[in-house]
Formats: sequence, structure tokens, C-alpha cells
Amino acid sequence: MKIENAVVLVTGANRGLGRAFAQAALARGARKVYAAARDPATLQDLPGVVPLRLDVTRAADVARVAAECGDVTVLVNNAGIAHQGGFFADDTIELAQRQLDTNYFGPLRMSRAFAPLLAANGGGAILNVLSIASWLNGPLLGAYGVSKSAAWALTNGLRLELAPQGTLVTGLHVGFVDTDLTRGLDVPKSLPADVVRAAFDGLEAGDDEVLADDISRMVKQGLSASPAIYVTGLPSSAAE
Repeated sequence: MKIENAVVLVTGANRGLGRAFAQAALARGARKVYAAARDPATLQDLPGVVPLRLDVTRAADVARVAAECGDVTVLVNNAGIAHQGGFFADDTIELAQRQLDTNYFGPLRMSRAFAPLLAANGGGAILNVLSIASWLNGPLLGAYGVSKSAAWALTNGLRLELAPQGTLVTGLHVGFVDTDLTRGLDVPKSLPADVVRAAFDGLEAGDDEVLADDISRMVKQGLSASPAIYVTGLPSSAAE
């Protein structure tokens, strides 16, 4: 699935990875790039894109955007939120619901709305932004990890359901990225441009899964270790 001449829609394009995805799509020769955000005014300094107002937690927004953007061939489900904390904080239930609504139900809403359009446009591709938190959890990002595990399961299910219509579904796994979401975390971070480059390279190669950095590759390998990394947790050396 080539980005050149594709019509790309990126959710959460106003900052971080989303902004990098929109810029990279333009740089790779996309015919059109829809950049979506809750507040389109935040996209004014992103030249070359078609700004869209979109809150992926609102079904009406998703339906409107799908009706307006029938030419999309690549959907990048990037919009996401993260709250720190484990499962025993007073506001855990509320924060878990918020994160699931954006990080899981958001991509589900978008994929359901755009799958028929992708089929009509030749198959296309969906790229879901996941995380090493899809595979292991801990006190730092407990409910966030739940939402990303759900998004990983969604990605794997979509891949099988959409294969008959020729739609490639790619999951992007990555550790910590130097964006607003990780501000204040004293951990090694990848640059957004590097993560996006790996993601689009994988998409163009037809990969079902992209491991964008060393830590995602280490965690993936650790899933089959004994004991598995999701039992032991991330080694302290990996966060140094």
C-alpha cells in the first residue's frame, strides 16, 4: 500500500505522532491528507492538509467525516489519550472509561465507518497506533494498558474480517515517544518522525505488524519467554 497518490486520513493530527503522520504522508506524495482534530484551529500551522473537526468519541462526528471523505484509501487511527496510575486510585473507573472510549471505541467507530469506503476505493489500509502497553501492564499506565490491549485485539480481529475485501490492517507497536503524552516521564523516548517512518515503511511493505523501536522488539520477544515479560514486567534496564 503506497502512500504516494493515496488519500490519507489521520486522527489526532494536531500534535505528536498525528502531526508527524500528516507531515510524512505529504512528504511521501499523498494526493490528499485529511488532518482531523477536535479543534481544527490547531491545524492552521500544518500546511497542505485538509483540516477536519473530529472527536472520535462522538458517533455523529465519525458519521459526518465518513460522509465528507469518501475518497480515503488509508486510515490512520492515531487519536489517543493516556492517564498515569494503577487500578486502585479513586478515579480509576472514570479514567478507564475515558481511555477506552478514545483508544478502543474510537478506532472501532472509525474502522466501521470507513471500511466500506476503503472497499469501494480498492481495499486500502488501516493503520492502528498501538503500544508495548498492549502486551504488558503495570502501575504506571494501568487503565491505559487495558485500552491498548483492547485496541490490539481489535486490530487483529479487523485484519481477519477485512482481508476478503483487500484491506491491509497494520498494528504499530512502540514504546515511549517524545510527545505531550509522555511529558514528565523520565524514560528513553523515540522521536515521532522515526516512529512514523517505520510505520509507513511497514505499511508500504504490506506488513501486518510494525515494531518501531528496540523496546517494542524486546517486549514482543519476551512474550514467549519463561516467565513471560507480561508476568515479570519490564526490566528496569529497559527504562534507563
